[in-house]
Amino acid sequence: MPKALIAPRSMLFMPADRPRMAAKIPGTDPDLAVLDLEDAVAPGAKAAARLALRECLADGVVLGGRSVVLVRVNEVGSPWFEDDLALVRELAATSGPVGVVVPKVERPEDAATVREVLPDVQLVVGLESGLGVLEARAIMASGPDGCYFGAEDYIVDLGGRRTASGAEVLFARSQVVLAASVNGRFAIDEAVVAVRDDDVFTEDAERGRDLGYDGKICLHPRQVELAHQSFSPTPAELEHARRVLEAAADGVGVVDGLMVDHVHLKQAQALLQRDQG
Repeated sequence: MPKALIAPRSMLFMPADRPRMAAKIPGTDPDLAVLDLEDAVAPGAKAAARLALRECLADGVVLGGRSVVLVRVNEVGSPWFEDDLALVRELAATSGPVGVVVPKVERPEDAATVREVLPDVQLVVGLESGLGVLEARAIMASGPDGCYFGAEDYIVDLGGRRTASGAEVLFARSQVVLAASVNGRFAIDEAVVAVRDDDVFTEDAERGRDLGYDGKICLHPRQVELAHQSFSPTPAELEHARRVLEAAADGVGVVDGLMVDHVHLKQAQALLQRDQG
């Protein structure tokens, strides 16, 4: 059985055609490790990248760690999609539990088609265009385990500009996590391309958690630990949750001078369950 994708805190992308980088996955320990055949590989190198990926997973080292390993294929309708999907099916059957990430999904039919071809693997979809965001609820109801929000591709699709505040993507960012939540799926927040600025990453990750995201895209191994810190309950949060459970056990109570009831009880239970996961 594939490893369960339960509220992943980090989703680290690595080029599929660089086995030496992929071999570092067990030491980096992201919740999700994505070997990328799409953006990280030039158009003329796609076939070679598939060969490298097959060899990389053959010895079982990458798949033997704690991380759930997935392959990001090229988008539906691209010249490489069919061959990429066939490779994932082969790897899942021969190498071990390998999942699939499908980028730039814009129709529920696309996710459903992938699920039909690969019924027993973990499926994550990228919502990273105007149409993808508009169709997010239907897409998330069509069978994926979770999704990620691709802010960079989204704003390019709209013809907008990225800013430090992120106000230009807040609506879409909120729509994606809402669509995932109402369908009982996990959602991974946007990337931070300033890979050497830990403060910027952490600040953005905290915003994502406030919105309801489960975890964060990581573009560099250094971001994994930061994501785990931001998306894991703090000792203070856990202690507060336990006090809420005790105070609201009979319906309504008071914690730190604030009334708590069944809504806060549900929130506390979810936080404590996440800590156990």
